[in-house]
Parts: sequence; C-alpha cells; structure tokens
Amino acid sequence: MPPKTLTPHHNPDTASAEPRQFAIGSHVVAAAKAKPGLYLVATPIGNLGDITLRALETLAGADVVACEDTRITHRLMERFAIKTPLTPYHEHNAAATRPKLLARLAQGEAIALVSDAGTPLISDPGFKLVREASAAGHAIIALPGPSSVLAALAVGALPTDRFFFEGFLPPKQNARRTRLAELAHIDATLVLFEAGTRVQETLKDVAAILGQRDGAVCRELTKLHEEVNRGPLPDLAAQADALETRGEFVLVIGPPTKDAERMSADALDELLIASLAQHSVKDAVAHAVTMSGRPKREVYARALELSARTKANGDGD
Repeated sequence: MPPKTLTPHHNPDTASAEPRQFAIGSHVVAAAKAKPGLYLVATPIGNLGDITLRALETLAGADVVACEDTRITHRLMERFAIKTPLTPYHEHNAAATRPKLLARLAQGEAIALVSDAGTPLISDPGFKLVREASAAGHAIIALPGPSSVLAALAVGALPTDRFFFEGFLPPKQNARRTRLAELAHIDATLVLFEAGTRVQETLKDVAAILGQRDGAVCRELTKLHEEVNRGPLPDLAAQADALETRGEFVLVIGPPTKDAERMSADALDELLIASLAQHSVKDAVAHAVTMSGRPKREVYARALELSARTKANGDGD
C-alpha cells in the first residue's frame, strides 16, 4: 500500500528541487516552505521518536540545515525521509562558515540550525551565529524540544526550583577541583556534563569537594541503556569504579543542605590554593571567607599553612 499524503494548511514550495515533505511511518506529510530566518531546532538526545512535529516541518521546509556532524543529522533526516540539504557548522569551521550562512540569510533563505543532540547553543558553537544573525536583523525562531539538562533534572529526584548549568568541568583534576570549590557556595541544584572516560574520577572529586549532598548519575538518557543512579555523593563515588562508562553522562547534584552550609576542608584548601597562586594572603583569605562560610580566623590560619607549604616546596625544587 502506498504511503498516505497529508496536506498542510499551506501549499508546499513546488519550485524546490526535492519535495518539501517528511514521513512518519507510512504517512507522508507535505511541508510549507519556511519563512526567512534562522530556526533553532531541538533534536532528540537519543530516541528519535522524541522529535516534534514542528521540528520535522521546519527541517523539511528550510532551505538548508546547518549541523555539527552531517553523519549524525543524516540519520535523523533519513529516518523521517527529509531531503533538505545539510551543511556542516561546528567549532572547527565556524569562523569560515558563519559568513556564508549570514549571506544566505541576507538573501532571504530559511536556515535550520541543529546540534548533534538536544537544544542548539547548549555546549555547541551556535551562539556566535545567533548573535550575528540577530545583529543583522534576521528573524531568530526557537523550536523547543529535547534537552538532556531538563531530562536529567526531571528524573534526578532533586530540587528543580533553582538550578545552575555548568556544562563540562575542566579535564585536569587540579583545575576540576578548583572549579568545584567555586561552585560549592551556589545555593541551587548543579547540572554537569561528563564524558564516560572521566566520569569515575569526576564523581570522586565531586564527593571530596561537595561532601554530603544528594546526587544523581544519569547515563544514556532516552536511549536503550538509560540508567539513573541516585544517592548521597559519597555513595555514588564509592560505586564509581563499578560504573558502566560507555555512553554520555549528566550529573545532577543537590544544593547545599543546612548541615553542609560551610565548605568542606578539602574544598577550602582547593579554593585557597587557587587564590594564593594569583593574590596576596589577605585578598585570598577575604575571597575564601566569603565563599566558604567559615570563620576568618580559621581561613587565615589555613592560608598561612598552605602558603608556607608552597614556599617550602618551591625552595626544595
């Protein structure tokens, strides 16, 4: 039986080289040509069934789809029988490609911007394109949809009224611990991205710096092997070595509790070491007192110890 064709409210652009349409199962849906502008299209983070109807119509109705990896986006387009041409736009070619996309917008074209997964501009290079397109007066249209940040918050069983999205922490342990010490004072749920190759070490650092908070380790959200582990950070760190590391991870960390308002000793040390490397003892102490919630006398004494240790190690080199 041939696929059924459903006609939209607007006529498709018959001048297009390929028909503007998409398919859902055996149903083929004609799509109207998208109006000029830059469309920010959220795409599935795993399960292709999470695509929205509006996203499909826009991808089919656009003149071109700008994407991070054409191989990944091609799989999505092929699944829904969309023939719109693809063009790569990623961190390595953005500087050269951005003017070309802006020129196409100036000619009245409709460009759909997608990331490899989820909502564009979240840990991808789309920001500069959106900023320059906006400055040039082009229409910017957001098509909301899948987001690993919001999905992880939803299943993490942690407070969602306030959250802070950090993205990826630094890959090196010293820098990672320093950044965690800076995040420790934020009175909100933290959301982090992490690669499977680093997630075990990151969980141990998170527990060491942030202490007795609740957390959730979300792996492969919406995919076949989706897994969510919840519990106190020390417990999650203790289980880290047995963790399946294949896949993509989102870590959700609850806000500080009343019993943990003061920064841990390890976190204070990380903060002081980083501050002392750039500032005087007086300035480093002032900064650490504000962020740690610990008494000035205690912070000052610890700063002197760390400063003396650093000088001693330096003299011994």
